[in-house]
Parts: sequence; structure tokens; C-alpha cells
Amino acid sequence: MEVVLEMSLEIEGFDNLVNEEEIRGYIQKVLEKEYESKGMVYISLLLTGNEEIQIINREYRDKNEPTDVISFAYHETEDFDIGPYDTLGDIVISLEKVEEQAKEYNHSSKREFFYVLTHGILHLLGYDHIDENSKKEMRAKEEELLGNSGFTREM
Repeated sequence: MEVVLEMSLEIEGFDNLVNEEEIRGYIQKVLEKEYESKGMVYISLLLTGNEEIQIINREYRDKNEPTDVISFAYHETEDFDIGPYDTLGDIVISLEKVEEQAKEYNHSSKREFFYVLTHGILHLLGYDHIDENSKKEMRAKEEELLGNSGFTREM
């Protein structure tokens, strides 16, 4: 059985940067490769700006600054499934921060978007970067997934 993705996507502005079909296809591909369980999976994705993500970052992480991506992995705290779906969690991405970082790192906004999306998905799947070993493992997995989908640093 394969992964069946149900996704809630909310875009607050900046809709010229993203394509819902491409995002859904990418998440599906990552889950089929990386998610141990198969079946019906639910992810919520909010694409917003710096102001909104700063509020979320302050409220949930005690950091009063905008960030690129925040993930809320439901399986880390409790199982919170919606109907027949294995609810992995929520991902919040600041598209403003994505554009800023793309310029800073000198690659496309699209590549940066898929990088932070990949980072968020991996957090939902239990990856972290607390210590140097886990950081190396997570970075290698990010680059592998991005490379397999053609999202290279040169984009």
C-alpha cells in the first residue's frame, strides 16, 4: 500500500512563488520514500509572511523573530489523528524569509522553498538537528531528497 496524502494548504499572499500541485506531488514523493507507515496521511501547510511566523515563533518557541519554517510534529507530543488519517502535523513557512534566504544563498526562491519544506517534513518524520551527528544526518537526507527531485543549489 502506498501513502495517500491529504493536505490542507493555506497561502497568505505570495502565491506567485508556489504551485499547489507541485507541492503536493513533492510531499507525496518524500513520504513514499521516508515514511515508515503507509496509508492515509494528513499534513497541514501554512504559507505566510514574516509577521505571522514571528508571532507563532514567539508564542510556541519563545523566539521573537521571524524564521523560515516551523514544524509541529503531532507524534512527538500525542497522537492526534483525524478520522482515518495518520496526522503528522503542521508546517508553517514564511515565504518572505524564503525569498530573503534565496538571495542570501544565491539560488532560486523555488529551490529555497523546497529546502525549507523538506526540512519541515523531516521534522514531522522525527529528524532533528540538536547535536552534530543528527544535524549531519538531517542535512544529508535533505540534500538527497532535493537532489532526487532536481532542486539543486544551482537553481
